[in-house]
Amino acid sequence: MTWIKTVSVDESEEVRKAVESQRELYPIEYATPVHPAADGQTAGIVASHSLIPKALYHAFATFGSLMSPDLPLTRRQHEMITTVVSVTNRCHY
Repeated sequence: MTWIKTVSVDESEEVRKAVESQRELYPIEYATPVHPAADGQTAGIVASHSLIPKALYHAFATFGSLMSPDLPLTRRQHEMITTVVSVTNRCHY
């Protein structure tokens, strides 16, 4: 749950499009948010970017692109890299 104002996908067409567009880039395992926001359709970390839909898209589309199965890294290598980066940044996501 975020402590700042957020905009639900139901409240804004621009937010809905940004969320759907970035989600298309994610591997199928990420289709269901682990920690859903109040709307049940976005994760809290994604919802926290909803005041600036373009930033939301670019921030999370980057991750989706980096996790692409078309890249020469295996899924395990992707997960290892993201885990090390999160630990290094002291981030629990």
